[in-house]
Amino acid sequence: MESQGFLEEFREQGFVVAPRLAPLEVLEALQRLANGHLAEDLAPIEFEVDVQYPGAPKGHDAPGANTARRLLQAYSRDQAFRQWATSDGVKTRLQALLECDEVRLSQCHHNCVMTKQPGFSSATLWHQDNRYWSFDQENLVSVWLALTDEDEQNGCLCVIPGSHRMTISPECFDSALFLRTDAPVNRHMIAASVAVPLRAGDVLFFHSRLFHAAGRNETDETKLSLVYTYHAESNRPVAGTRSARFPSIAL
Repeated sequence: MESQGFLEEFREQGFVVAPRLAPLEVLEALQRLANGHLAEDLAPIEFEVDVQYPGAPKGHDAPGANTARRLLQAYSRDQAFRQWATSDGVKTRLQALLECDEVRLSQCHHNCVMTKQPGFSSATLWHQDNRYWSFDQENLVSVWLALTDEDEQNGCLCVIPGSHRMTISPECFDSALFLRTDAPVNRHMIAASVAVPLRAGDVLFFHSRLFHAAGRNETDETKLSLVYTYHAESNRPVAGTRSARFPSIAL
C-alpha cells in the first residue's frame, strides 16, 4: 500500500498517480482485449461523431465517422476487465481515498476503455464529472489505467490541481456544463492547469469534483485507457437518475 503521502497528495491536489500499479501480465492481457474489441467494433461503442466535441467528424457521412471514442460497459466485457476493476491494489487505495470499508463500482459512469484514435479524435473541454452525475454526495473517485503511454501529444489528461475543493458559481459554465474559457474569472484557474503524463501501467486516481480536460491525439497511434468510477456504499445514486440506471458492484 502507498504511504500516507499518497493520501495527503490526493486530499490536497484532487489526484494522485500510482506508478506501474498494473502488473505487466495484467497490462498485456488488457491491451490485447482492448485492441481486439476495438478492431471488431464490439458493441456497445460510443463514436466521436456521437458527442460532437471539438475535432470530431461533423456528421455520420463525414470522413472519420466510424472513429470510436469509447468501448462502453467495460466491466461486462470480459473477466479480465472485472478482475482489474476489483483487484486488491485498486480496492485498498480506494478504501483509503474514500475513507470507507465498503467500496462500490458504478456501472453508469466511465466503465469504459477510452480509445483516442489518430486523425479524428476530439478534445474534451474543462469539466467536473459531478456536473453530470447524481449521488447523495459529490465524493467519487475515478481510476484511470493507462494501457498505453500518455502525454500531451496524444491527448493525456490535464487537471487543475486543488479544484476539487473550489466552489464555482453557475455562470462559470456554458450550456453544456463545460468551464467557460472566455470568462475572466476562470482564466486564473485554467492557467494553473498541469498535464498528467502516464506510462503504460500507471494509474491515475482523481476526485469527481476535479476539473480536467484532454486534447486531441496528434500522433499516428491509438491511445488506450481503462477507466472506472467508484463510490462508498453509503453514497447512493439518486433514484430515477442516470446514475441509478445500473446497479453498482461491490468490491
